[in-house]
Amino acid sequence: MGSPKGEVYLYNTLTRRKELFVPIEKGKVKMYCCGPTVYWYAHIGNFRTYIFEDVLRRVLEFNGFEVKHVMNITDVGHLTSDADTGEDKMEVGAQRERKTVWEIAEFYTRKFFEDAERLNILKPTIVCRATDHIADMIEYIRKLEEKGYTYIIDDGVYFDTSKLKDYGKLTGMDFERLNESLKAGARVEFNPNKRNLTDFCLWRFSPKDRKRQMEWDSPWGVGFPGWHIECTVMSMKYLGKHFDIHCGGIDHIPIHHTNEIAQAEALTGKPLANYWLHGAFLVFGKSTKMAKSAGQIITVQTLVDEGFEPLAFRYLCLTAHYRSELVFTWESLQSAQNALFTLREHVRSLAENLEEKTDRSPKFKEYYDMFLETVNDDLNTPKALALTWSLVREEKTLTNREKYDLLMEFDKIFALDLARDVQKEEKLPLEAEELIRKREEARKAKDWATADKIREQLRAMGIIVEDTPQGVRWRIVKR
Repeated sequence: MGSPKGEVYLYNTLTRRKELFVPIEKGKVKMYCCGPTVYWYAHIGNFRTYIFEDVLRRVLEFNGFEVKHVMNITDVGHLTSDADTGEDKMEVGAQRERKTVWEIAEFYTRKFFEDAERLNILKPTIVCRATDHIADMIEYIRKLEEKGYTYIIDDGVYFDTSKLKDYGKLTGMDFERLNESLKAGARVEFNPNKRNLTDFCLWRFSPKDRKRQMEWDSPWGVGFPGWHIECTVMSMKYLGKHFDIHCGGIDHIPIHHTNEIAQAEALTGKPLANYWLHGAFLVFGKSTKMAKSAGQIITVQTLVDEGFEPLAFRYLCLTAHYRSELVFTWESLQSAQNALFTLREHVRSLAENLEEKTDRSPKFKEYYDMFLETVNDDLNTPKALALTWSLVREEKTLTNREKYDLLMEFDKIFALDLARDVQKEEKLPLEAEELIRKREEARKAKDWATADKIREQLRAMGIIVEDTPQGVRWRIVKR
């Protein structure tokens, strides 16, 4: 189909309206997405957000844009409360598993990307770890200090939010209303030493009575960076002081993203990003947000253990608009898997009955244009799926080849591997067969380290293995 060029409209949280997307540099997009805090497995609620961001990237690329996608890995500084209280989540994870923080970070970072790959989430152009950028953060805080935006109290260096006239604009509230709202809702634990309830920590001092596993020297004392400074510094380092799109979950709006904006605009006087996009929650039953703190944990591996293909969850996410809550039930996931398998069977049947190539009919262009217009309308995947099923039921006006080609185009956005059953049967190399056998032996012996090592060897060979209730499944991926 070449490189289609359409007008993309996105809902901007900052302006509270749907806007035509116009990049800063023609044909190129700079996009930052808040990544995982790698102290535990990412759950499917987290992955709903990453799937929405993946769809966004695919839609932009489908329209011919070149996307530079940066995502951080938070491996220090994210406390158990987003509001600068509690323990560092990484330290909590290390204590839980009796490992070093560095071991925890390495393990769960690897597991995150393995799960992302199972969901066909494209790997970011740049992945940046917070601990690799401590010097950059210290320098940024020093510059904020020079401009008069910081103050020091007993536990760290804080940002004075009263110094910004439009602090809180992402929430739609001014400084006074936001402070009152936070106090009334107890969203933030009040610290009497802070000047304002909304002030946040840029550099937290290490406890005087014990040594942390992760701490660094700074002009203000030994400690570690706050969570919010990490994303501001890394996004600006790799995308510049002013870039196109910043993404995350809706829970990032009132604190994390609001504080990112504050830090950036205090130093540069410019908007950090032009478009702010936020995905809604995945919920259980009556609006119970999926969260580790609430004990609501279902991982990608949980889905596999229950007999589901990971891409069935991706399909389920596509059935709801990214700005609408998605209620998760096992029944809805089963329906999604059934629909996915039906689509794949239809694609397989079409592939077995393709006609010779002929000129495209007007109906082909009509479907293509409708699909492009739909996904370009703030990533309307539910409507795009409805159009897909309409195409499947189309019997008279399109040839099998036209329907097949359209479905392959649609799948560039959906990323559901709709042609998986069409591919010729592939044979594993003997070396890979032997590795899979050895991995099974290691798993039976509960030698998880060896099993993980062999999985990585297979991955390096372009072979993805999945452990399912029916046994080990494998597939060869393009490298």
